Parts: sequence; structure tokens; C-alpha cells
Amino acid sequence: MITTSKEAPTASIPWRDLAQRHGALLVLLLVVAVAGMTLDGFLTLGNLNRVLVSASFLAIIALGMTFVIITGGIDLSVGTVFALGGVLAAWASQYGSLALLALPLVVCGLIGLLNGVLIARAGLAPFIVTLATMLGAWGLMLSVSDEGNTTYLVPEGLVLAPLVHGRLFDVLGYSFLLVVAVYVVGGLVLRRTTAGQHVYAVGGDERTAALMGVPVARTKMAVYTLSGLCAGAAGALNAVWLGSGVTIFGIGIELQAISAVVIGGTLLTGGYGFVAGTLAGVLLLGVIQNIINAVGTLTSAFQEVVSGLFLIAVVLVQSRLSGGGRGGP
Repeated sequence: MITTSKEAPTASIPWRDLAQRHGALLVLLLVVAVAGMTLDGFLTLGNLNRVLVSASFLAIIALGMTFVIITGGIDLSVGTVFALGGVLAAWASQYGSLALLALPLVVCGLIGLLNGVLIARAGLAPFIVTLATMLGAWGLMLSVSDEGNTTYLVPEGLVLAPLVHGRLFDVLGYSFLLVVAVYVVGGLVLRRTTAGQHVYAVGGDERTAALMGVPVARTKMAVYTLSGLCAGAAGALNAVWLGSGVTIFGIGIELQAISAVVIGGTLLTGGYGFVAGTLAGVLLLGVIQNIINAVGTLTSAFQEVVSGLFLIAVVLVQSRLSGGGRGGP
């Protein structure tokens, strides 16, 4: 098995690795328990389903971001690609559900592939490349929406509508079940396939990976393409959810995705991470926002401040619990 992932210097203390792997989940359970005891209506099925559904779109974006960050990269373009995907999906919805889903996947996937080619083949820095494509995607979105003056509506009755709005037994939203399914697939790819081992190897030590025969350039192009596809798919589903393509959606969501990935235990330096932690990080962000909204005493500006401080606290706690140690993939 090919692996150059980062090993834990504190492997003799297994609870530290456990804290790193499941720290976000433990904090999530703690926050949910405290909120359930202190906030009326927090643990109702309606509210919990609202949290899960609203987190679904970010979760899909964060899945692609997890693969990118494990390779040691970063993708700042996913926010505007997400917004572009929504506008393209709404425009294409007049031609049916297939066009609604296919157009954003093709365009956003190509943007991700462009990121990968420039990073892997031209040797450019991921930060610069994805910042440039972020601006390019924004310009493309504005041109499609006539400088943001045109909002395309998604017709009712499309095939995808039940997937986004429907609930299993009228309880759990299908959109979150879809998220669970894609995360299971993503986890299997990372942990059980050669391609997944290549992702870890590139992030662990790129030069060593190349000497071991790992297709470094191809792996990088694949993960950035995946990131673009995830952002485009999330944008398309969000357009169905909203009933339109809204240009302002997606602003800052790339930072939320990165936060969720890091909170979930993935190293920004690459070589270590797992998708289950990312999903826990996404849900933690959603619960925090839901709690802040439920309290209702903070302005929107201070909500962001509180959310940021809370995220810093979570990361510090995880760092202390893990003692700085990291396990293998």
C-alpha cells in the first residue's frame, strides 16, 4: 500500500489520536446536549431537520475541499463556483432537470480542472490560481445574470425537487441523506482505493510520492476537478431549494468549507484527514449558527464575531487534546 502520510509522534497515547479523529464529533454532541437543555424547541425534529438540510450544501462543497486540503492545497474559488453553479442551473432549468444538473457540473468541473492543470502542470501556487479563478467565475456569473440584474427562476415540478424538498417518513430530508451517501463514497475512496492513497501520499511528501511512482500531477488535477464538481452540484441543488439562481449566495462559503475541514481534523499542511470529521465540522458550524439565531439577541455582525471566536476555541481545544500529535490516514 502506498502511503507517505504523516504519522503520530505520540502514537503511544491512543486517546490523543482519538481526540484528533473524533474531536469535532465530541464537541458537536456536547453543544447539542447543552443547547437541548437550555433552548426550548432546539431538539424538535423540525429544528434538527432544518439544521441538517441547511448544512447539506456546505457539506457537499466541504467534501471536495477535504480532498484538496489533504493533498496540501487550497481552493478559494469554490464560493463563486457555487454561486455560478446556482445561476447556471436556474438558467438551464427551462430545459429540464437533466440540463439543470449537467450544465453546472460541466462548467464548474472544467473550472476545477483548470485549477488543477495550472497548479500541477504549470507549478503555480494554489492560492494564486484559485484566487484568479474565483474572480473569473464571478465575472462569468455576472455575465450570465446580466450584471446580477436578472434572476432566473426554477420551474416547479422538476424531477430534482423532491430530492431537495422531500423528507423520508416526513422526518429526515432527502438532501441530507444524499450528503451521507456521497460522504460514504468519499470515505471509501480515500481509505480503500489506490487513488485515495495517492491523495494522502501527495499531501504527505510530494517528492517522495513521485519517487514511489505516484502520479502527482494527475492526482492534483483530479482533486481540484472534484472540488469544482462538488461546488457546482451544491450550487445546482441550492438553486432548486431556493427556486432561483441568486448571485449573492456563495460569498464567504469557501472560508466556511475550509473551517469545517480543519475543525474536522484535517491538516492544512496536507497528508492527514478524513471525510467523517469534515461532516462533523459542517454540522457543528450549522448548530452554532442555529443556536445564535435561536438566542436572537445578537446583530448579524456580532453573530459572525461569536461564530469566529467559537471556531478558534474549538480548534484550540482539539489541539490541546491531541497534544499536537497526528495519526496516519
